[in-house]
Amino acid sequence: MAAHAQHAASAPPTAPERETTGHLLLRAYCTFVVFTAFAASMWTNLLGPVGFGALIAVIGVISIVLWALPADPRAIRLPWRRLPWFPLFYATWALASLQWTHWPRATLITWCVLVATTLQGLFVASMLTWREIVRTIASALKWVLGLSVAFELWAAWLAGPVLPNFVELPDSMPVELYWTRAVLFEGGRIQGIVGNSNLLAMAALAGVIVFSVRLASVSRRGWLIAWIALSAFLLYRAQSATAYLAAAAAAVVLASALAMRTAQRPGQRTRWYLVYLVVGAGGGAAAWLLRDTVAGFLGRSADLTGREEIWAAVLERAWEHPVIGWGFSTPWLPWESGFDRWIIDHDLTVFMAHSMWLDVFFQLGFVGVGLMALLWLAYVWRAWFFAVDRPRWDLKADRPYSALTLLPTLVGAVLLVQGVSESRPLMEWGWLLVVLFSFKIKQSPHVGVGPTEQTLAIERGERLVSEQ
Repeated sequence: MAAHAQHAASAPPTAPERETTGHLLLRAYCTFVVFTAFAASMWTNLLGPVGFGALIAVIGVISIVLWALPADPRAIRLPWRRLPWFPLFYATWALASLQWTHWPRATLITWCVLVATTLQGLFVASMLTWREIVRTIASALKWVLGLSVAFELWAAWLAGPVLPNFVELPDSMPVELYWTRAVLFEGGRIQGIVGNSNLLAMAALAGVIVFSVRLASVSRRGWLIAWIALSAFLLYRAQSATAYLAAAAAAVVLASALAMRTAQRPGQRTRWYLVYLVVGAGGGAAAWLLRDTVAGFLGRSADLTGREEIWAAVLERAWEHPVIGWGFSTPWLPWESGFDRWIIDHDLTVFMAHSMWLDVFFQLGFVGVGLMALLWLAYVWRAWFFAVDRPRWDLKADRPYSALTLLPTLVGAVLLVQGVSESRPLMEWGWLLVVLFSFKIKQSPHVGVGPTEQTLAIERGERLVSEQ
């Protein structure tokens, strides 16, 4: 006769494992760090240069403390062998320029900001998994774009044009000085909380890319579609030619990466690379020969709205010290005697060369350009194969691709295009993401796999099972 067992046949049910409060706070802090990088000019307009410098110092100290004494025992310590060495070499050479710089105070101040940004990139990459990093960047961009809409609505309905620090000055001030011109309902270029149409456009483009990557990776998609639509609207209203070209480049890179993923044999990839080479060379030649037409289509002059005059002035000065440069200063501090009233645009002192490569050449000479070229070569190489190679670490060769692996190469394409006519990839969110992705790809070449991913892979209350 059958008898009832006195002991349970299986383990009693337990609640699903969830993130600790400490880790939730850590991720919220990382979101604030990334938000600060995207909205650096907002903090400058709100707190002034001194206040923004104090904020950078405070969050730098907090990150060091969290890094040294992590509240979350799952947090990953710094793996020294996998550091992104080329960004660190560039920062070291920038510090070495103190020996010959023509503006030592500007060099020291801006180098401290560069180091703080580099530190934060390393910190976020060390503390979060790939999925958490993408969520963190998406959350930071939601704050930037959402506050931009709220700020523009407030200015258009109530406040009118707003100057930095909310000061009141005569109406005859140059329009470039305004934090926002309150033209949301007038059809002009809006500026958002970042106070610059080009910066807002690049943040909106980053939003389109990041939210789209998230859309392809999660099941709940309603709000992500809304955020993509908002990002596209802000990208349109910012009316930045650079952002439009960067969006086109990102689309080409995306199509290329997806095509590469379809290749079944190495020979198929070789044919694709030959096609890209021909198309790229032909497209570049056509863009140069038809630059007047392209510029007119984008609503800009053929000299890229005065860029050529700025480049000529910077080049003339850069060739006086072509090997080691004049000394690091990114950005140029306009109150320094070497920059004050040197190049004037719309009655304002220009604070960058409006070209990443030209700025590096001017500040750090051919040595700096070489280090920057190696930095980008290493980044593009790792990001590209991170995107197109199927995840594999054993004999199993049919694991699915992850949409998250496309993000570093798409961001790299955007920053490289932006770097042609802007120096922003050398600072703020551009530099932070380059350092972050460079480090994370070396640290965790597979999403959700490896010691740096497994112990932190908890998201929305569910443990993410790695493919082993």
